[in-house]
Amino acid sequence: MNAPLPHTAADLLSHTERQAQVIQALQARCPAHIFLWNSEDTTPYECDGLTAYRQRPLAVALPEDEAQLQAVLQTCHAMDVPVVARGAGTGLSGGALPHARGVTLSLARFNKILKVDALSRTAVVQSGVRNLAISEAAAPLGLYYAPDPSSQIACTIGGNVSENSGGVHCLKYGLTLHNILKIRGFTMAGEPVTFGSDALDAPGYDLLSVVIGSEGMLAVVTEVTVKLIPKPMLARCIMASFDNIPQAGDAVAAVIAAGIIPAGLEMMDKPMTAAVEDYVHAGYDLDAAAILLCESDGTPEEVEEEIGRMSEVLRAAGATKIAVSRNEQERMTFWSGRKNAFPASGRISPDYMCMDSTIPRKRVADILLAIAEMEKKYALRCANVFHAGDGNLHPLILFDANAADQLHRAELFGAEILETSVAMGGTVTGEHGVGVEKLNSMCVQFNAAENEQFFGVKRAFDPRQLLNPGKVIPTLQRCAEYGRMLVRGGKLSHPDLPRF
Repeated sequence: MNAPLPHTAADLLSHTERQAQVIQALQARCPAHIFLWNSEDTTPYECDGLTAYRQRPLAVALPEDEAQLQAVLQTCHAMDVPVVARGAGTGLSGGALPHARGVTLSLARFNKILKVDALSRTAVVQSGVRNLAISEAAAPLGLYYAPDPSSQIACTIGGNVSENSGGVHCLKYGLTLHNILKIRGFTMAGEPVTFGSDALDAPGYDLLSVVIGSEGMLAVVTEVTVKLIPKPMLARCIMASFDNIPQAGDAVAAVIAAGIIPAGLEMMDKPMTAAVEDYVHAGYDLDAAAILLCESDGTPEEVEEEIGRMSEVLRAAGATKIAVSRNEQERMTFWSGRKNAFPASGRISPDYMCMDSTIPRKRVADILLAIAEMEKKYALRCANVFHAGDGNLHPLILFDANAADQLHRAELFGAEILETSVAMGGTVTGEHGVGVEKLNSMCVQFNAAENEQFFGVKRAFDPRQLLNPGKVIPTLQRCAEYGRMLVRGGKLSHPDLPRF
């Protein structure tokens, strides 16, 4: 069951000795200037967006082309050196956390848009291209790339592929998985691989959907062919206020039950609304317990009809105020708060931990009420913002890492949110991935046999388990230890959670 690799002579070397050995081997095959290994140079790579966990790598490689990248992988594979691929470092689950005796492989220099094709409505881009840059390049052709995570100004398409990122418009247009045709890259052994094709289907097993969302554990992505879609003629946004959380949650379910699939359907609770209003001044209703942002796009006639239908449903569900954007500037203003929820939270708290779980839409109100009780239990504040249309929550637990025990309480708070989500019929992650943050919660979501099947997929691509090791899939030993801890702490209170 995913037993650790046996000790080798390399394991007995000191950090400095092993570092010198690895750097010498890498520089024998690649230019010296693409490597960093001094502590002051590698410190910027010690974490991703989950700053609670940090680790400097043995070295950082910044290859300039596929030949150099392949050589780095082949050298590391031959020397049993772990490799962690990294995009922009905007991930929020520790997926790019370095390995202490491994090489961090930065794709920052793979930043070229190779082709934008208006006829096929596709773009071929390198993995280090920013998400938003794809839409900017396609804009003159009246096209854009639909998945739009809040970090789209900085996050890369390679990172989006690794995490299967979504965004505020994923309800109608899908996640990264639904907007990718083909991926090129390399295995840990340096073997070139292609997943998917330029057509709508590819022969053999559908490995494209296996690699997307695999969090850098199966292959290093170097090139991606994305789908582009026409810009809608018009988009308008409704901002609806609610006096209580249950009504807002019920309104989400009511919109979908009415047969309406909005372009975006987002929710923010009162603490989050206050934080973002102070930051961007979007005109949010600060008296509301929760607000919904519901967007419609299409032809002017389609938008007018859908906005009318959604407004009726929202009023019937108890909306106290409804405002509809009158122009594009006002629509963007409505969305500005939602898009800036994370930086706004950073202004009101020294630290925050952004969770990411998914629950059935009908349980939206239940999970928010449960989180309110957890705030009292752990004596920490939590601001909530999420993709309400598909039940993907992003609770932001606010804490101060310099205060005694607050980080530990935040971790317990986050774990209870994830496990409560599972008990309500949901999952421990929606789009941020498992990384290192949710390893324990994976023990709650899946049993030992299921986790072993995941390891089977990992071993098929990476038999030595050198590519992003120690992430995503918990070992049997880890799950057993976590189970004993839960039992000792009396935390196993949900009847639907597995017993260890």
